[in-house]
Amino acid sequence: MDIIISNSSDAPIYEQIVSQIKAQIMSGALAEGDALPSMRALAQSLRISIITTKRAYEELEREGFIESYTGKGSFVKHQNKELVREEYMKQAEQLLTQACEKAHMGGISARELHELLDIIYGGE
Repeated sequence: MDIIISNSSDAPIYEQIVSQIKAQIMSGALAEGDALPSMRALAQSLRISIITTKRAYEELEREGFIESYTGKGSFVKHQNKELVREEYMKQAEQLLTQACEKAHMGGISARELHELLDIIYGGE
């Protein structure tokens, strides 16, 4: 499992870990039942605090992406297709919000933006 921490990112380290693990689960790089590194091992490999990895794993568990068992570790949970779809929808919404803000600043109309989206997405 590859995780890259960026010191120049505005996102906290635990959020960077969460987003990268979620991306690997959603892409299929991490499959149901796959074991994640222990919190201690991940903290050592990334040279960060174990508290940070604990926070990341707790967030992943709260969002339904992993399940943890005392003494056994943390594992990728069976993914509900609707949950994965909702996560993609949330990410797309965030990116589209940014795109709309940029378009508005640039004087691009909603119609032009919609046409651009149709072209990029491959629509009619």
